[in-house]
Order: sequence, then C-alpha cells, then structure tokens
Amino acid sequence: MVGARREAHGVPVSPQLVEVITVGDELLLGFTVDTNGAFLAQRLAERGIAIARRTAVGDTIDDIVRAVEEALDRTGAVITTGGLGPTSDDVTRDAVAAVFDRELRVDEPHLQWMRERWQKRFHREMPESNRRQAMIPEGARKLDNKHGSAPGIFIEDETGRFVVMLPGVPRELRGMTEDTLLPLLGERGLATDTDVIISSTLRTTGIAESMLADKLSALHLAEGSSLAYLPGIDGVDLRITVRASDPGAAYLEIAEAAAFIRERVGDAIYGEDADDLARVVVDACRDQKINLSVAESCTGGMLGARITSVPGSSDIFVGGVIAYSNEAKVEQLGVSPASLKNHGAVSEQVVREMALGAQKKFGTELALAITGIAGPGGGTPEKPVGLIWICAAFGDGIKPLQMRSWGDREEIRYRAAQAAMELARRLIV
Repeated sequence: MVGARREAHGVPVSPQLVEVITVGDELLLGFTVDTNGAFLAQRLAERGIAIARRTAVGDTIDDIVRAVEEALDRTGAVITTGGLGPTSDDVTRDAVAAVFDRELRVDEPHLQWMRERWQKRFHREMPESNRRQAMIPEGARKLDNKHGSAPGIFIEDETGRFVVMLPGVPRELRGMTEDTLLPLLGERGLATDTDVIISSTLRTTGIAESMLADKLSALHLAEGSSLAYLPGIDGVDLRITVRASDPGAAYLEIAEAAAFIRERVGDAIYGEDADDLARVVVDACRDQKINLSVAESCTGGMLGARITSVPGSSDIFVGGVIAYSNEAKVEQLGVSPASLKNHGAVSEQVVREMALGAQKKFGTELALAITGIAGPGGGTPEKPVGLIWICAAFGDGIKPLQMRSWGDREEIRYRAAQAAMELARRLIV
C-alpha cells in the first residue's frame, strides 16, 4: 500500500498528511508550551509531510481514544507524543490499544533492559511502576528509544491506518524523530528527500498588516504555495510556504517571492526567520563601529535589556539610565526643568533632551531615548495611555518620533522598545 491512496471508513486517506496529538494535562492548563508539536511540524514539513491538524488532549483515556479515532478517520496516519511514562496518568498506550482492540503485553526483553539500566545508573532495583513502560499492544512494533527508558510504539490496522506513539520528553522526542520516526515514515512512502514543504519568513515592524496586504496584493504564487501574514508584538511576519516535488524549484519560488516582497516593502523588513531586531541593531553598530547608550523612562530598562540580551553586545553598548522621575531626568540626563514644566515628561522636547543627555553622559555616537504613558492609568485626553515619544541622537543629528501604542502595560512598553530599535536601524543600516 506504500504511496497509494487508501480508504478508511469511507474517508480518503492521503499518505502525505498526518495528524499530531500531544497528550498531557499540563498542555491544556498552560503550564507547558507544546514545543513537541512545533518541532514535529517543522521536521515533517522539511520531508514533504503536512500536518493536517494538531490536537492537545488531557491525561484521560476516553479523551485520547476519541482524539485518536477521529484523527484516524480523517487521515489514517497519527503521531502521538506523551503519556508513555511509568505513572498512573501515562495512559496513551492504553488508549491506543483500546482503539485498535488489542491487549497490552509485557515486552520481556525491554523489561529486562530497563532493570539492568536502573542498576547501572542508580545502583538499586527498578521501581515496579516502571514496568508499565514495557507494555506493548499485541501485534505492535516496539521502536527503540536511545534517549530514554520508554520505547516508542508503532501500531497498524488491516486497512493500513496507523499510530506512532512517541515519548513526551522533548529531548527523547527529538532524538527519536531523527533516529526512528523519519526512517519509519520513509519506509511507508511518506517522508522523502525530494517532496518538500519549504518556508521562509521575512520580519517587518512599524507597518500595519492591512498596509502590507495592499502593497503585496499583486503577488502570485504557484498552486499549493501561500503567503501568511502573522501579526505579533514584534510586528508582522510574512511567511512564504512552498510545496514542490523538486527542492530546487521550491527554493527558486521562495527566492522570487521574497524578492517581490522586498521590492515593495523592503524598508520595513528588518530580518528573516528567527532574526531579532536587537541583534540586527547590535550587529550593525559593531560593523560600523558605532557605540550605543540609552535613556529610558516608561520602558524601565526594557530597551537596555533587549540590547544586552544579545551575545557580544558589550562590544558596542556603553550604558544606560532609567530616568523614571522628573528629578532623575534633570539630575541624570540634564533635562531642563523648564521643558518638563512647559511640555511635560511625555513630549518631543523632553525626549530630545533625554537622548542628547545620554549621548553626552556616555560619550556615544548613538543614543536612544523613550518616554511615554504605559498605563493602565495616567492618561489624559491630550496625552492618552499608549502615547510614546522616542528619539535617536546620532552623531550631530537628532530624530524624534511620536507613536501611539496599544495593548496592556507590558505590550506598550515592549512595542516602545521595539520602535526605538527600529528607529536606530533605519538610521544606521
């Protein structure tokens, strides 16, 4: 049946589509972020396999059974992560065995291996609860786990529908994906080296999603390819995704689409894929031998923290001042009391003086300053919450900019720091 299109319960099953089910109450409660699902999505896409749906369920047999049955009916190919441990809430193997109407049996060689492993590692007898990890559904295939004690499990029915069960520990999941999962899917004609799904992301900031959409309305991609607009607190990411049987053709289409986008919105693009704006600014300062300082009010050190989170930022970052009160602005940055009285702390005049004060205090070519109203209180009709003034003093020039931010207090502060770095990028890159 490899490579063929199958029918399961009257539902067409595509060999290039799978569903992923991540198991754990901690995922539903928000205590743990589902990094396993994201990792699988990326690695499978690189091999031409699309994830039709990702589902998170709790540690309940009935919920897992229902999720697996529905996923099998949709695609016939399911990967689960989690629930293979030794405790009473690790019930994935029990649930999947029930779906396939199989009994659980002890794999004696694996049980003996675990006992020996415990003796070598911990110099004591293996707890009896670990015996659960050696339970395998009848007729299933044990998948070696070189990274932990719980084996993976592959189980298939007479129609060719299957479930691959993998551990939930991220290190084990990632190791088994490379060692076992991808080769297994390759055996079944799913994972290939030539049928690929390739994505590339261009990162923008300071431009609205709707404006980007207008500028890029003339972009045409081949069938099966797409451009996604992904707004977030950093800005709007533009993700180009291409699926093709020829990797060369896929990369060419990615390159052509990226060139089209850069031609129309290039000034708003600060990086690609996982690039961070702070790193872009730090790298540009290092390349041009520009040293940098900051003066912050409403962001309370967030701008300096973003910059110093970049390894090697000490090459260019000299220091900063958190001048939260008016007195600190006067004493630490030389802001004029008259400017504060006549214009207020959140004003173009004051942010200019803050930037110049930091530039003078630290002797830097570039200084960034921020003042604003982060909320939730403190706003007025004339100066509402979200009003931010930023300024860059660069050499003998100075560039102030007013922005109206939104969101809660932390989002407003983060966007202000992002905007200050974007102002710097546009001046020096």
